Amino acid sequence: MDIRKKALSVGINKFKNFPQYTLNGCVKDVADITALLKQFLGFDSSEIITLTDEQATKANIMTALKDMVQQAKAGNCNYLFMHLSTHGTQVPDQDQDEPDHADEAFVPHDIEQQGDTWHPDHIISDDELRTLFSQLPTENVMLEAFLDTCHSGTGLRAMDLLSDRKVRWIPPPSLDAFRELEGLQVHGLREGLMEGDMKNHVLFTGCRSDQTSADAHIGDSYNGAFTYYMCKVIKESQNGSTRTQDINKLRDSLKDSFSQIPQLECSPQFKEKPLGFSL
Repeated sequence: MDIRKKALSVGINKFKNFPQYTLNGCVKDVADITALLKQFLGFDSSEIITLTDEQATKANIMTALKDMVQQAKAGNCNYLFMHLSTHGTQVPDQDQDEPDHADEAFVPHDIEQQGDTWHPDHIISDDELRTLFSQLPTENVMLEAFLDTCHSGTGLRAMDLLSDRKVRWIPPPSLDAFRELEGLQVHGLREGLMEGDMKNHVLFTGCRSDQTSADAHIGDSYNGAFTYYMCKVIKESQNGSTRTQDINKLRDSLKDSFSQIPQLECSPQFKEKPLGFSL
C-alpha cells in the first residue's frame, strides 16, 4: 500500500503568561522526533509540521491537527503522527458525561486563566482531541501518537525532586479548582483513542495516568525522559523491534533513574509490529 504521511511535532518550553512553569527539554524533543521520523519512518521535511514555543498556540496546534484529519478524510494521507512535549494539566469534565471525572488537558504556549479555571480557548482538552480524531476513516487510516506530558490524577505525589529535573504538569490555576478536581478520576486521551471504532490508533505515553513525566538533563542536553529514551531505543534497533519490545526496553532504560512508567495503548495487531504504518 502507498503510504502517504503527515506529522505534527509540538514542543513548548516557554509559556506566555506563566514564566514560572518554563521547561527545558521540549524543543529538543521536537528536533529528536523530527530526526526519527526522517531516518526511520520515511518522512520528508514537507510532510512534518513543527511548532515550538511562541508558534505553539492552541489555535496553531488545532489548525494543524484539523488539517491532517481533513487530508486523511479526503484520501490524501493514511498515516498520521502526533507528538506533544509540554505540560499536562486537568480541567473539570467538559461534557459532564461522568460526574466523578476530570478531563486531561494539554498546555499550549498561550495558556490563560479564566476565573478559577483554564480558559477554554487556551487549553487543549482530551475531549477536543477525541472528537477530532473520531472523524478519521476507520478502515485505511492509522494514527500514532507520542505524548511526553504528565497525566497525573493524584497531583504531584509522584514528582521527581532532583535539582536537574522538572515535571511536565501544571496544577489547576486556583485553590478552588484544585480542590474541585482533587481525588477525581482522570478521563484521559488514552481511553478516548481506544473507544469505539478507533481501532487503528496507537498511543505511547511518557507515564501512567497517575504519574508525572520528567523534563531532565540527560547526556549533554535537556530532554523529556520518555522522548530521549524512546528515540534511543528506536535507533539501537534501527526500528527493527516490535512496539512491545520497544516499550519494554524503554521501561528498562528509565526504571533506575525515573519513577515514570511509559505506556503503550493499541490493538493487538500493532503490538508485534515496528513503529510506523502497520495496516
